[in-house]
Amino acid sequence: MILNVIALAIYCAAAVSQYRDRRLPGERWFVLPALLLHATALSRHVLQGGTITIGINESLSLFAWQSAFLLWALCFREPLRALGTVVYPLAGVAAVLASHWPTPASDIPIADWKARSHILLSLFSAGLLTLAAVHAGLLAVQDRLLHSRRMTPLARSLPPVQTMERLLFQLIGIGFFLLSLTLLSGIWFIRDWMAQHLAHKTILSIAAWIIFGVLLWGRVRFGWRGRTAIRWTLAGYTTLVLAYFGSKLILEQILGRHWS
Repeated sequence: MILNVIALAIYCAAAVSQYRDRRLPGERWFVLPALLLHATALSRHVLQGGTITIGINESLSLFAWQSAFLLWALCFREPLRALGTVVYPLAGVAAVLASHWPTPASDIPIADWKARSHILLSLFSAGLLTLAAVHAGLLAVQDRLLHSRRMTPLARSLPPVQTMERLLFQLIGIGFFLLSLTLLSGIWFIRDWMAQHLAHKTILSIAAWIIFGVLLWGRVRFGWRGRTAIRWTLAGYTTLVLAYFGSKLILEQILGRHWS
């Protein structure tokens, strides 16, 4: 709990500096201690004896951590600094939530390399598409501020709209590719959709994949951008969240079952 509280404080300090468009000394490395503390606390609970023990809150914390980590890494190459105003505080809150309110969980064996590959691909695809959703949200805010001619510190810290849109589709493109690999690798684990309680998760994941695929096709074929791109991005991400957290919530908290 102490590790996660310290991580939350660092995450929030970084988010405030980015919202105010002020750079902290050594800012590129400022968030790294929070990422390490968050990962250490999470691994102590999640990784035990060759299995992943994970419930709803732990899943949120894991998704938030890898989104924060990917953002931190991508900021070395791309002007994505403003995304930290949303991603970093969410990561800190998710870390504290997971440590303070652990949820009933199932043990998932990870000894098999196929299982490890599937989990790794799903994490990175979800992380990139999470960043894309946050990016789309900031793009919507930027669009509204520009139309109302309001220049807030956040608006000044954001790159030009054309750059924001280019980065959005780069994130979606890589995330879509990894999501495709995730779905293909998941075939190894499907023996009986109903017995393994995977039907809803699989159908919603495929629906999210279709939405993102149509968005990328619309970008290439019709030059989709602006509010159209934002709506499709958020729709795809919402479907992806429902595929994982919605199915997991219903199974574990309501039906008392687990994916197998």
